[in-house]
Amino acid sequence: MKNVAVIGGGIMGRGIAYSSALAGFQVHLQDINSDALNTAKEYIEKELKKSVERGFLQPGEDVASANRISYTTSIEEAAAQADLVIEAVLERMDIKVEVFKKLDAICAEHTVLATNTSTMSPTEIGAQTSRPDKCIAMHFFNPVHKMKLVEIVRGLDTSDETYAIAKHAAETMRKEVVEVNEFPGFVTSRMNCLIGNEAMNMLMEGVASAEDIDKAMKLGLNHPMGPLELADLVGLDTRLRNMEYLYQTLGEKYRPCPLLIKYVKAGRLGKKSGNGFYKYE
Repeated sequence: MKNVAVIGGGIMGRGIAYSSALAGFQVHLQDINSDALNTAKEYIEKELKKSVERGFLQPGEDVASANRISYTTSIEEAAAQADLVIEAVLERMDIKVEVFKKLDAICAEHTVLATNTSTMSPTEIGAQTSRPDKCIAMHFFNPVHKMKLVEIVRGLDTSDETYAIAKHAAETMRKEVVEVNEFPGFVTSRMNCLIGNEAMNMLMEGVASAEDIDKAMKLGLNHPMGPLELADLVGLDTRLRNMEYLYQTLGEKYRPCPLLIKYVKAGRLGKKSGNGFYKYE
């Protein structure tokens, strides 16, 4: 496996492209928005340079990694020669299905199609293609180049060979892998959404401030980041979509906190909008 295509140049897509190039893969990063691609390119080159300055990379490795990434608005150009495609578009089933249908028509017969989703069904997505055995979920975490875990989630028809290819790709990126049999929310999102939603309910009820809720979780339960900080980092609109999906599939305990709904309606989306549970410069 040499060629990786990443579909979607947002926060997750650019992080996956960065990690893939650093692992030695030839990477094609695609987005329909050229401005998103320019932002991704600037981000990746800046992060590579910082990694050299901090001693994580040897001089020259940043340039070599950057040169392994090409940027395009054409999904056909990105995916035609790919051995593995990782889709990282908006967390909406209709959009993911549309992308997978296009990839199924474009890609070679051997190509594995992976969705970077935190909650959604690779079985449902793969069923819309002619290759459900070659469809799988690879759930990366933000920021991708720093977070060690990838959840690899088998769909109903995912073959052992497809799982082995996805695992090899993740381990080549120096990630640790957990194997998950598909169920809504997988492992981490089911737990994380519950904790985050309860933190939002406590904030709404006046139990404690956002700062003190997060501080209690970090110092009392040894979490590296507080649940409200993490929700701001993920994006409150993304978190709301995840909660709505889990509420539909797993029931009442995942009902989204009214405060989360209110914040999203107000455009308070977290770090990316400059305002969420915290304010950002």
